[in-house]
Amino acid sequence: MEQMEQRKQTEQIRGSQSIVFTDAPYIISAASVVGSKEGEGPLGKFFDMTSQDDQFGEKTWEEAESTMQKEACVLALGKARIKAEEIRYLFGGDLLRQGVATSMGVEALQIPMFGLFGACSTSGEALALCAMSVAAGYGEYMLGVTSSHFGSAEKEFRFPLGYANQRPLSAQWTVTGSGAFVVGRRKSRVKIKGITVGKIVDYGLKDSQNMGACMAPAATDTIVRNFEDMGVGPEDYERIVTGDLGYIGQSILFDLVKGKGYDIRKKHMDCGMTIYDQETQDTHSGGSGCGCAATTLASFILPKIESGEWKRVLFVPTGALMSTVSYNEGASVPGIAHGIVLEHSEMEQEEE
Repeated sequence: MEQMEQRKQTEQIRGSQSIVFTDAPYIISAASVVGSKEGEGPLGKFFDMTSQDDQFGEKTWEEAESTMQKEACVLALGKARIKAEEIRYLFGGDLLRQGVATSMGVEALQIPMFGLFGACSTSGEALALCAMSVAAGYGEYMLGVTSSHFGSAEKEFRFPLGYANQRPLSAQWTVTGSGAFVVGRRKSRVKIKGITVGKIVDYGLKDSQNMGACMAPAATDTIVRNFEDMGVGPEDYERIVTGDLGYIGQSILFDLVKGKGYDIRKKHMDCGMTIYDQETQDTHSGGSGCGCAATTLASFILPKIESGEWKRVLFVPTGALMSTVSYNEGASVPGIAHGIVLEHSEMEQEEE
């Protein structure tokens, strides 16, 4: 029995950074909560909840972000028809110092939790850890959640909104939104077939107002590593989705991946380029923030996989690992990206 278990574990390990699950866990439900600007964008009709009050009835931006997280978790639990006490562990994070938006947002749920920080890649980190925990048998259900808020992020990393400072064209607009995902053994139409855990990649860039350029090398590294670890290529995915590289980051990504021998132009989609209308919403290089990839996945990508329109997707949230201290001291902005392989599941066939 022990030898069989060891063989199963060995079979799941692929290459240097990837796992292919023998018993793949499922995304049972997902929920998205966004602010007014996101609701006015191209994906507005797909979100579960849109608030015209970006403070969500709270006194501060930080409290508003916590409220978004709580609402997203409650919605995801409701869709899965399970109670908070049935969740074994919660994996969650945000962009604020010490993960305060998450800790205060999920406090009322009283679920054992792990606080995460992967910057804008946090949704991928959470999904990877949820999937690994379920596949390892550590619990029947896991909950992953993340969020960002334009007001709290500007105050944390740049200037309070009252300053009305100028933003360069390379800058991106932090998404006000939260996405939550219930992952478990119960079958659904979306399975997490595998993961490619990213590593920190630093090309020495120091411009915190050009995060797409800072994150593109990390996205390249994870995408190429996924191909090589799993023996696949761009043709094996309907879409290769990055989290928030934006228009500038996308062009850099294409060049870097092409230099590695792959062309992903026809398969690529970026959540930061999808969630806003560049022509009418004045978001410069596109959207960003933990909520960017999370809400786009929950509202737009997963339904396409569920319906079978997209059979296999490589979801690669991207993160710029800076702090308010590091970039003010002139440090470079490293990047990280995590790859999640999502596949359409024909439930009837599997049940037979």
